[in-house]
Amino acid sequence: MDAVVGLLDGPRAQGAFLLRSVLTPPWSLAIRDEAPLTLVVLVRGDAWVAPEKGTAVRLTPGDTAIVRGPAPYRVADDLSTEPQAVIHPGQRCTGPDGGELRGMSEWGVRTWGNSVDGPTMLLTGTYPMWGAVSQRLLIALPPLLVVPGDSWDSPLIPLLADEIGKDDPGQEVVLDRLLDLLLIAVLREWFARPGAEPPGWYQAHGDPVVGPALRMLHHEPARPWTVAALAAETGVSRAAFARRFTALVGEPPMSYLTGWRLSLAADLLREPHATVGAVARQVGYGSSFALSTAFKRRRGVSPREHRSAAWR
Repeated sequence: MDAVVGLLDGPRAQGAFLLRSVLTPPWSLAIRDEAPLTLVVLVRGDAWVAPEKGTAVRLTPGDTAIVRGPAPYRVADDLSTEPQAVIHPGQRCTGPDGGELRGMSEWGVRTWGNSVDGPTMLLTGTYPMWGAVSQRLLIALPPLLVVPGDSWDSPLIPLLADEIGKDDPGQEVVLDRLLDLLLIAVLREWFARPGAEPPGWYQAHGDPVVGPALRMLHHEPARPWTVAALAAETGVSRAAFARRFTALVGEPPMSYLTGWRLSLAADLLREPHATVGAVARQVGYGSSFALSTAFKRRRGVSPREHRSAAWR
């Protein structure tokens, strides 16, 4: 399991919101759904994505934008176009005044817009849930990033465009997995671009010593790891391993492992039938007390308080 897969594998899309929007100018959508992460793909036409703070970016066909929440943003044909629809948490839609939505209609399965054959088509995939594991990923991203369509060639975009309008058995799962694949592909492409500043754990994945160590930590978080054990597994001395890991990742091995375990625990605690004791064993703590102590020290709340807040 590599660094990106490890960080995405926990909070995978589950019942993600996916929509195809078909629009004729002028159009403008104010997004206030507070979602942690959204992908916007321009299939045809032109569009602007304008974060509440920061520089707006114009999309051309094939471009994919990743918007990091929860801050509001706009998607519009032109930056001067006033919003015609407001998207609230839970994907509730209203007009700008909070009243009945006018000018937008449903045109089929997961398809809406202001015309049935508008020149602009957008695909939107929204991760509605906050997952603690993904926090390491989210803090590494800018509020808005765009991968130009002419800089890479991915079969996932036309596949998603084709699948999003289907209503076959199991279609929701198919779309969730396609969204995950597209997110990973876009992030890999973006992190590899000149001038990008990928986080230390991502860059360290390619290191012949630290990369295998990260994969072991991600794949077997419950194993009683020590710096000496990791060094032995990677074939270097304990001191050399510790120096190299800290220099590349940005924190010592055991500190990274603690953060990884507690992030996994935070995500697992959101499961309806999870117990603190069971989660403790899954992430490498010998008892619920040990997990609770570490969890509260790092996050300021107990595991039970964290779980209660997640289900409010």
